[in-house]
Amino acid sequence: MPSFDIVSEVELPEVRNAVDQASREVGTRFDFKGVDASFELNDADITVTAESDFQIQQMMEILKGKLVKRNVDIKSMEEGDIVETGKKATMKVVIKQGIEADMARKIVKMIKDKKMKVQTAIQGEKLRVTGKKRDDLQEVIAMLREAKLDIPLQFDNFRD
Repeated sequence: MPSFDIVSEVELPEVRNAVDQASREVGTRFDFKGVDASFELNDADITVTAESDFQIQQMMEILKGKLVKRNVDIKSMEEGDIVETGKKATMKVVIKQGIEADMARKIVKMIKDKKMKVQTAIQGEKLRVTGKKRDDLQEVIAMLREAKLDIPLQFDNFRD
């Protein structure tokens, strides 16, 4: 029986490259001359540091532009609050990987509400969709692409 997996993954090397490019741009921009502003990447967390919250917002725009150019969906970013301490302001940005349980249940419910002839199983941080015909699976993919979800979805491991 044909099947495929629904996943939400971000390529971390592309995120690293985007952070490096954004760091270089902040270092060369005129409005950041003499300002202690930096990006720091730890696993799937980015720490943005500057002297004021306005500068952090400017840096986030730079980072988002670089991520979009590298085909990283910015819906996978979860921005934290800006914390100001003394002369420094920091913000933590988390890159979300995988589909959370609540979102997985919501996707399963969407598929069941459309009464499609497929079975959906939650397997950790991904969903497996199985059906008798390839056309049924393609309908599910089309329906999920049209849906306005808060996370980026990829469809892989398609088996016939």
